[in-house]
Amino acid sequence: MEKKFNLNDVSLIVGLGNPGNEYEGTYHNVGWSMVDVLAAGTSFRGPRGKRFSFVRLLGGIPVVKPRTFMNESGSAAKEALTFFSLRTSSHLLVIHDDSDLPLGTWKLQFGRGAAGHKGVASIIATLGTKDFWRIRVGIRPPERSGARQKAGAFVLARPSGKKAALLTAAYAAIAAALSHSPTAR
Repeated sequence: MEKKFNLNDVSLIVGLGNPGNEYEGTYHNVGWSMVDVLAAGTSFRGPRGKRFSFVRLLGGIPVVKPRTFMNESGSAAKEALTFFSLRTSSHLLVIHDDSDLPLGTWKLQFGRGAAGHKGVASIIATLGTKDFWRIRVGIRPPERSGARQKAGAFVLARPSGKKAALLTAAYAAIAAALSHSPTAR
């Protein structure tokens, strides 16, 4: 039986991405882009010496951007859980890119493996569990000539035109799903 999502059970949202201008706006940073949409112009601030910055949204839920690189996301997620006095990862929602899903689609899931995503693998390894919520945002562009492109060939590219529009539509759909949830705070 699959666990049913309830926003009232979420106490921390972490959007995955990489720091630095060279990563801004890339497919790999859709987790950061999504939390920017949720923050809607609010500035992220960070406690001194911590591996993350945050804003409080959706009825007071902290929304976090790790200051670490993607492959070290687990240390930032764990530090944020501790900082906000959260004892269990089951109240965590992680938003990240997923090269297995078509561009502009998304899935909300609980308790899944990393499926090759290094940031999610870092969180699972650091927390010692995969029992947390994930919003997987699809970044797989349409295939050309039937050949499947490896994720490394496009994750650091910046989408434009129709591809950017698909991501923008996905961000809006995710924000609406979170804020209009019948169980929203």
